[in-house]
Amino acid sequence: MNKNQVKGVVKDIAGKVQEEAGKLVGSKEQQVKGLDKQIAGKAEKLYGDAKEVIKDAHKNP
Repeated sequence: MNKNQVKGVVKDIAGKVQEEAGKLVGSKEQQVKGLDKQIAGKAEKLYGDAKEVIKDAHKNP
């Protein structure tokens, strides 16, 4: 697991927490910010996954 995968998962989880907190307090703004974090986290994790695939491909040609 590389740093992009870890950061991505952390952002995704933080976004889920922020979204749920927004729901609890009735803040659409916090819900949207949480969803944005989730999207950014998923994108960063996918980037990290791609880096791993490329690294593995170079190890095992």
